[in-house]
Amino acid sequence: MRAPLRIAVLEADTPIPPVDDRYGGYGGVFTSLLKSSAKALNKPEQLDPENGLVISKWDVVSGTEYPKLENIDAVLISGSKHNSYEDIPWINRLVEFTQHVLAQDRVRIVGVCFGHQILGRALGVKVGQSDQGWEIAVCDMDLTEKGKEVFGLEKIRIHQMHKDIVHSLPEGVTLLGHSPQCAIQGMYSPRRFISVQGHPEFTGWMENEIISLRAKMGVFSEDQAQEGLSRVNNEHDGVSIGTTFLKFLLEE
Repeated sequence: MRAPLRIAVLEADTPIPPVDDRYGGYGGVFTSLLKSSAKALNKPEQLDPENGLVISKWDVVSGTEYPKLENIDAVLISGSKHNSYEDIPWINRLVEFTQHVLAQDRVRIVGVCFGHQILGRALGVKVGQSDQGWEIAVCDMDLTEKGKEVFGLEKIRIHQMHKDIVHSLPEGVTLLGHSPQCAIQGMYSPRRFISVQGHPEFTGWMENEIISLRAKMGVFSEDQAQEGLSRVNNEHDGVSIGTTFLKFLLEE
């Protein structure tokens, strides 16, 4: 039997209270996704769906400790309400740690939304606000030929919640997909990293809670909120994307 896959989830934010209460942080959200994805993978000889994942959680916002690379096989950088381009201590530490992981060739990286942008920043490209504004709820991600090969799909439907983007593709990195509002929806380097701008870990319930709260806060107009809420429960490929993450981490 293969040894468990040790994944360190770097929690770059705390979910809004209803989500936090249900899942216990983004580590819990991703644990739920990855366990469902391990079952969907249905390859117990490669990954035991019950005992094949060892997931640790690291608060990188208020904490300063990071996992030792010899104790893990992968890091997963979560989404966040914070801006990936800010020059503040905890984000700078996260960028430096990401560069530390990129400098070796065993531990792999999965980046999601903010994590996708942190990966871009660590690779030396500009990250920041998009002039296209917010992309929210379930949206289509058009795949490149490599994206179709990696995900095993012709197109991806994925929850979105962002107005920041990776502005250009880092040198030597493969583009996985794009959308009308975001030219770099996914990045890939074999046996090194994979990232998506969207949120495969989100559910319709989570998006409903987030959009509703942000509408009350004035982040979204009533029209924006209603348009997004009309799509939150559309079918999406979150578990399939999670399965792709696991295949990437298991690849010899």
